[in-house]
Amino acid sequence: VVSGYYSWGLSDPIVSTRELTVHVGDSALMGCVFQSTEDKLVTKVDWTFSSGERAKDEYVLYYYANLSVPVGRFQNRARLAGDILRKGGSLLLQEVQEADQGTYTCEMRLEKESAVFKKAVVLHVLPEEPRELTVHVADSIVMRCVFRSTEDNLVTKVDWTFSSGERAKVEAVLRYHPKLTTPGEYSRSWGRFQNRVNLTGDISRHDGSIVLREVKASDGGSYTCSVHLGDLVFRKTVVLSVIREETLVVPATVRPELLGGNQLLILVGIVCATILLLPVLILIVKRTHGSKSSTDSAAMVKNLKNAKKAQPEVRAAAGKHVYSSIATREVTEEEDPSGKSEATYMTMHPVWPTPRSDPNSPVHKKSAGRVPGPQPAL
Repeated sequence: VVSGYYSWGLSDPIVSTRELTVHVGDSALMGCVFQSTEDKLVTKVDWTFSSGERAKDEYVLYYYANLSVPVGRFQNRARLAGDILRKGGSLLLQEVQEADQGTYTCEMRLEKESAVFKKAVVLHVLPEEPRELTVHVADSIVMRCVFRSTEDNLVTKVDWTFSSGERAKVEAVLRYHPKLTTPGEYSRSWGRFQNRVNLTGDISRHDGSIVLREVKASDGGSYTCSVHLGDLVFRKTVVLSVIREETLVVPATVRPELLGGNQLLILVGIVCATILLLPVLILIVKRTHGSKSSTDSAAMVKNLKNAKKAQPEVRAAAGKHVYSSIATREVTEEEDPSGKSEATYMTMHPVWPTPRSDPNSPVHKKSAGRVPGPQPAL
């Protein structure tokens, strides 16, 4: 006769399968309990693992002759958690890794029985939950603590403790216990966390999560949760960092309260003088620019007038003879000791054209009778 989820047959083993989901780094309790009215002892328990249909089975743990031995990569992380005397061969897998995802099969044998009882658990592994949390002052924060299990064992106790440092004293934060002295009260917060911490998890599902409200700057530190299922204990530590409110820092150079009375008056005077002188400066710049423009305009008009006056003179000069003197300087090999050089000036006289006249005219005769005198030397 068998009760619960399991059946027993003398010829063929019957397999019962359940599923369990955990996060990386958490613990998983995979139940394997044979429930029977027969008073027979468990002689052998084997736990194997398979990552897929074609994957080779790995030994996780085996129990024989009152000796439990974990194997391979599970050596330091797996242990038998069931009560062998009560036909319990459950497996506790700690610090779950991504590679642990797969199917775990339990095989149990009783004394003087040839049949084998089997149960399989499909384990799903999710990414690790944050172990370091950040919260602002006066806000609230939820810290999770769940003991994942396929068994329906009741949680017997939940403890939360706090430590601000390695050498700091450990403080009690919250305690859940069905046997607390106050009737109807199963959880209680302690010390400076009183009235600010409450249990928010579903204890029936092995969830001992809490919420911390009105966070203070002194609440930063390590919080450790312990969930008890009879003799089994699951522990998890969360590090909480508290961010204080940011304050606006005014530079010292612009703080009016740091300036003396005289300094403040000087600063105000400079600002006022600048405001008053600004229009005057603008006016001076405009006048300077205007006078410069007027001077340029007058010079341009004068040049145009001079150009107009020069045009008739140039035209008149075109019909006249031009007298010019050319000064030349003769350079000799031996100059005068005084350093003066002799200069020769050449004067060019105009030659007036004479009209042709009659040789017999009086003027012509008078001119012909004159004796030319000596010509001036050049």
